[in-house]
Amino acid sequence: MKKEKIESLPQARAQIDAIDGALIELIAARQFYVDQAARFKRTVQDVQAPERVEEVIKKVRAAAIEQGTDPDLVESIYREMIQHFIRRELKEIRP
Repeated sequence: MKKEKIESLPQARAQIDAIDGALIELIAARQFYVDQAARFKRTVQDVQAPERVEEVIKKVRAAAIEQGTDPDLVESIYREMIQHFIRRELKEIRP
């Protein structure tokens, strides 16, 4: 996404609102594919997959650093999102 210097608070807020909309759309798309992946998982271990979680965290931390943003913030957001999706998937295999 291209970043542009803005000239007013309303412009900043409009950009933030647009980014929020894009983030929600991306989270919804991620959830869709997590739900698709869940079809291939049979056990609690398959769902929790700690090695996969750590692989994702490592990648997003590196991407955060590359983009010049706080990797701790990004990790925190991802850990929360991943845990939400794990709880969602566990309901499917353990109703």
